[in-house]
Amino acid sequence: MADKTFRLDVVAPDEALYSGDATFVTAQTTVGEIGILANHEPMLGELAPGGCVVLTEEGGDRKGIAVQGGFLSVSADTVTILAESAQFTDQIDVAAERSALESATEGSEEYLRAKSRVRAVEAVS
Repeated sequence: MADKTFRLDVVAPDEALYSGDATFVTAQTTVGEIGILANHEPMLGELAPGGCVVLTEEGGDRKGIAVQGGFLSVSADTVTILAESAQFTDQIDVAAERSALESATEGSEEYLRAKSRVRAVEAVS
């Protein structure tokens, strides 16, 4: 592993979504958005409802993931994201999610899920 990469694992209860090397990760937490580079100080953060995670792979490819709750853990050379639910942007119908966002009650579970999915798509567009 190069000095500018770190191990990233993204896991939801029903599947492991990603396991590989990354150069940069951003995540929306309950205290704000955080960016993680290699050799980041150890920390633990709570993922924000309606948030997303964006990872940059060693080759420069960016991937967005809509996440619903969970935690982000940073250790010496590994970042682990344990999400209550998670979905890659290539599996999201953004038009349907925008429609759901408009019709849902603000703050409801449906609203936060749609907001998360729209944010994730927009973050990598």
